[in-house]
This record gives sequence, C-alpha cells and structure tokens, in this order.
Amino acid sequence: MLPPGQLIRSNNISYHNYADDTQIYVSLTAGEYGPVDSLSHCLQQISAWMQNNFLQLNSNKTELIIFGPQKQRERVSSYLHSLSLKPSNQVRNLGVIMDSDLNFNSHIKSVTSAAFYHLKNIAKIKNIVSKPDLEILIHAFVSSRLDYCNGLLTGLSKRAVKQLQYIQNAAAQVLTRTRKYDHISPVLRSLHWLPVAQRKYFKAALLVYKSLHRRAPKYISDMLVPYEPISYFEDLRGRPPVDSQS
Repeated sequence: MLPPGQLIRSNNISYHNYADDTQIYVSLTAGEYGPVDSLSHCLQQISAWMQNNFLQLNSNKTELIIFGPQKQRERVSSYLHSLSLKPSNQVRNLGVIMDSDLNFNSHIKSVTSAAFYHLKNIAKIKNIVSKPDLEILIHAFVSSRLDYCNGLLTGLSKRAVKQLQYIQNAAAQVLTRTRKYDHISPVLRSLHWLPVAQRKYFKAALLVYKSLHRRAPKYISDMLVPYEPISYFEDLRGRPPVDSQS
C-alpha cells in the first residue's frame, strides 16, 4: 500500500487507508475544477501502477460520489463525465450507505430491513431461550446494527431516525414480552436502554472524551482544540480594555 499512498500524496490529494479499502477525496469551491483534474490524474497513475505490478483495479468496487448543493453537484458531474468518470448518487462506505445529500435515508432503510429480519427470527425462538440469552442475541444481531456508526446520524431530525426507534421498541417488546400497544418508555428504562436519539449523542460525547484524553486516533484528536476564553480584563492584545467613559 505504500506506493499508491506516495502517488496520492504527490497529487496533493487527501486519503485514508483501511484494511482493504482506500478512500481519496478533494474539496472544491464553486467553478473550481483543478482538484478534479488532479483526482483524475491520480486514478490514472494508480491504475498504471497496478497494471505494472500485475494487479487490476476492480471498477465494480471503485465508486465516486459528490457532496454538496444539487446545482453545483450537477456542474461537477458534467465535468467528471467529460473525464470518463461516472459519479454515483450513493456509495457504501465501510458498511454505511452515504448519499449525495447526506440524509442517510438509504442507510436507515437498509439497517431497518436487516434488523427486523433478524428480530423476527429471534422472536420465533424466544420461548425456548432464557431471557439473558435472548438479550445477548438481540444485542448481537439488532442493537449492534443500531449502534454501528450511529455518530453519523448526529444532527438529523427526529423524524429521520424514528424508524430506528421502532426497531429498538420492537426488540424491547420481544425481550420483555410486552404487548404491542403498551407504553414503551418504562420498558426501555427498566432495561437501561438509551433511546436511539440519545445513543447517537452518547457516541459523539464518548468520542470527544476519548479524543481529549488521547485515547482516540491522533488525526481525530488533532481536530479538537480546547476553548480557552479570554479574561474579562484583557483584550486580544493582552492589554486592559479602554474605558469608554474616560
């Protein structure tokens, strides 16, 4: 992975490497296409390097997406097409479906479908499994999907994540054998389960805490700068403020 990284850096492009995934990205301003040219040139260099080393770039797993206002996305998309690059409206990023509007509707639908599928299978065996084991199954196959990368949902409206709360409510009903129309909030409190809306904020707060105490990746810790307010008796130049009445 070192030579591709050197090629990417030589084009002044930012990137992240994961175990089996590489992401490269550029930022643009309105009417600016220089970074797009650099991106296209970088991809050509990577493809050539792979061919020289008897490797092949899998085009089916190579995706391109544009984030930003729709009108600007359309302009950039047209320019990308002129470079034989075809952007997608949504891509899968480490298991998360990201769309150009960053509303995460497709991701929420995918999580909902998978979680309810497993919850229905768990419900079929709830009468032959002890409650502690049933809770383990629910956390393994349902809660884990609700919590995976849920920090990305921070800032979305309550309506956007309402479907995910239905999943947690259904899981609590299966575990406690609560009737469908019974009030669910006391059940969640008895299980010590934070609702979905609070779970995403808890995840964000935990990440900030770890970052401030150097327990998170360095590139995340470096993004957080503690706020130090200026003393009331000093201005930005380090001198006492001028008395307006003098």
